[in-house]
Amino acid sequence: QVHLVESGGGLAQAGGSLRLSCTVSGSIRSIDIMGWYRQAPGKQRTLVATISSGGSTNYEYSVKGRFTISRDSAKNTVYLQMNSLKPDDTAVYYCNADVIATGSGWVPSEYWGQGTQVTVSS
Repeated sequence: QVHLVESGGGLAQAGGSLRLSCTVSGSIRSIDIMGWYRQAPGKQRTLVATISSGGSTNYEYSVKGRFTISRDSAKNTVYLQMNSLKPDDTAVYYCNADVIATGSGWVPSEYWGQGTQVTVSS
């Protein structure tokens, strides 16, 4: 089994910063793309940022220049540094990873964390 555990959410003021972490554990052979998604109340879940195993990154337009995604492959952990937060960033943030688990025949599967709430006050 594979598990994703997020931490670091909470309350911040507009202009402030938060750092999210997500660690993948379990029967892991390798991890390909890792990413963060968010879902605001009444809205669909949308992409925030992704990072490949080689370090290539991709950001949703509204967070470019404010958020930074990074990963520590030795720790199977992905981070999201969020600066210059805005009230519109308020959402539940979900970690996502494409994981090849042991015994899977080298077929990747997508896994999600349980979500962590980020609330930005004006």
